[in-house]
Amino acid sequence: MRILGLDTATWRASVGLLIDGEVVAEKSQATNGSHGVWLLPLIDEVLRAADCSVNALDAVAVSAGPGSFTGLRVGLSVAKGLARAAGTRLVAVPTLEALARTIADRHGAICALLDARKGELYAGCFESSARGWRRLSPDALVTSESLAAMLPTPCTVVGDAVIAYGDVLRFRFGAAVTVLPFESHGPRGGVVASLGLERLRSGAQDNVDSLEPDYIRRSEAELKAS
Repeated sequence: MRILGLDTATWRASVGLLIDGEVVAEKSQATNGSHGVWLLPLIDEVLRAADCSVNALDAVAVSAGPGSFTGLRVGLSVAKGLARAAGTRLVAVPTLEALARTIADRHGAICALLDARKGELYAGCFESSARGWRRLSPDALVTSESLAAMLPTPCTVVGDAVIAYGDVLRFRFGAAVTVLPFESHGPRGGVVASLGLERLRSGAQDNVDSLEPDYIRRSEAELKAS
């Protein structure tokens, strides 16, 4: 099975191709918000590296949120376009889980944090062990203060929120929290594709026409309209 994975939920875009359960090509790029400029060239580079055409894909997996509103819209639009062009399946995966699973080889609690701006964070906590993988908390929009109440310790923290909040976490929790730099531990399209495979094997599949990003927070336009 050939699954293309896309992640544009942060300022770092990533594309990966999974063939028969193995990531055969992967490419990431800092986009500085210009996902529309970088995403299609990344996809082309990954497919060329694996000598795979769009029409040969069995599914497209996309990181569906929470995260950057613009990034999520671009990623989902491209994923839908590819799925339609190839006449193949589309499957959404949770952004925070995909991010946490980039370090699933580390046993213990893992918390994925994305900077939601305005003093808030998107947070999701998980546990990786020899028995497998499990979610410890639902994805949530939290403040740095309320995060402390949900953060399991000891734990490892990943995500772009460590840029703004890493020092705060180190000061508050000390050695009980390991903070990994986002530059070297960012999103991976191959992990998105792997999670997509898991969802497909469980019978899940999303509707190309109706699938929408999971923003968690309402957009500015929605807030002004309410």
